[in-house]
Amino acid sequence: MSYSRLDKLKDRAKKTLKRTLDSHITLAVTGLSGSGKTAFITALVHQLSEQASEQNMPFFRVVREGRHIATQPVPQKALNIPTFAYRQAMAALNQQPPAWPESTQRINTLRLAMRYRPKQGLRTQFGDSATLTIDLIDYPGEWLMDLPMLNMDYPTWCERQLTMLNKAARSEHAQNFMTALHEFDANAEVDEVRLKELSELYKQALVNIKAHAHAANLQPGRMLIPGELEGAPLLSFFPCHAPQQGGQHTQYQQLEARFEAYKAQVVKPFYKDYFCHFDRQVVLVDLLRALKLGPDIFDEQAEAITELLSFFDYGKSNVLRRLFSPNIDKLLFIANKADQVGANYHQDLALLLHDIVKEKANSLTFSGVEVDTMAMAAVCATQGKQVVEKGQSLHCVYGKPLHESQWLTYLPPQPPRHRLTAQQWPQQGFDYIDFAPWPHSDGRLRHMRMDHALEFLLGDKLT
Repeated sequence: MSYSRLDKLKDRAKKTLKRTLDSHITLAVTGLSGSGKTAFITALVHQLSEQASEQNMPFFRVVREGRHIATQPVPQKALNIPTFAYRQAMAALNQQPPAWPESTQRINTLRLAMRYRPKQGLRTQFGDSATLTIDLIDYPGEWLMDLPMLNMDYPTWCERQLTMLNKAARSEHAQNFMTALHEFDANAEVDEVRLKELSELYKQALVNIKAHAHAANLQPGRMLIPGELEGAPLLSFFPCHAPQQGGQHTQYQQLEARFEAYKAQVVKPFYKDYFCHFDRQVVLVDLLRALKLGPDIFDEQAEAITELLSFFDYGKSNVLRRLFSPNIDKLLFIANKADQVGANYHQDLALLLHDIVKEKANSLTFSGVEVDTMAMAAVCATQGKQVVEKGQSLHCVYGKPLHESQWLTYLPPQPPRHRLTAQQWPQQGFDYIDFAPWPHSDGRLRHMRMDHALEFLLGDKLT
């Protein structure tokens, strides 16, 4: 056997072995609309590629030990999906005055290559450095809310939606649709014009509820962010009451057919293509905004989060699973935007989030999944400030409220450590403030515990 042929065989064996060495990870960044997914991904890329120093990320072990060489975006495998607009997001954060990146309007993906020096195991046999490939997928939070529709038929979905539309937080924003629905004859022959009119009224109700009540559980999500389905008849459906006697070729049957077509042609492919191949998962939750919006919206968002977790594949991973059928073996729940309350309240936020997800977390832990909960800020919008008043030291935050010009020193209310019943909800509510991003003239972003998050999610892959 010639040396050239032997070298080729060695090279082929080396490539096969590398596929078993945990050199690739797909990270699910999950969250409801407004939870901060785009800012989180932007900050993750920036901290790894631009600010990966021991001073900035002391709790990310590969950085602290000086083994991180460099991280950069590389060409992605999915050429039919737009690339995450990292540069545009950074430009928004660095402009004067800074602004939050625009929310996601479509599927995006990004691939990072992290070069590092391994210190043990088989990776050390392949040279002085190794590469961990990280795939990130970004998508509108509105589309995420369609997944529970897969477990519902049309009558069940209608009952659920109409019940929600009659709740106090939503009803005033859906009056036009509900009035028109009262006059709608579901048992009549199909009237395309009438179906179009009511579907537009239902869409407007969803838009109003999102804009004014800030509810996240709105279906179908493509009515809010249609993407390539803009104007498609597939979106011309709405919830209605079932007729007592069903006829042939009725409007109700037509709506039911469109509902099932939407699930089959939109929701199922979305789930199959993007939710069955993750290795690790982050679930971002904006608890401060949910608390601010009151008990109805808070409970709705809490229930939506736990419901959505049933659509991901979890389980203890191994070599064969990583190669052929990956499961999520680490799950991190994050109470995001924690910098917008005093440092003394961060533990309260983490405990509140844990209380929301504890039942699901316990079940996953029993199955071998590693679960953690933390309060963090991917991109800091405030600075902590100690204020002494009447001899008492107060933990305040200093920043510029969103859409305002004046800077403010603010004492936020203490968040609860557990879910509150409607009777336990304080009469004054939780009046938290939304802040604009902190200005960074040098192009650097401040984070809070991003290094903790990265160590939990990636640390074991970088030994």
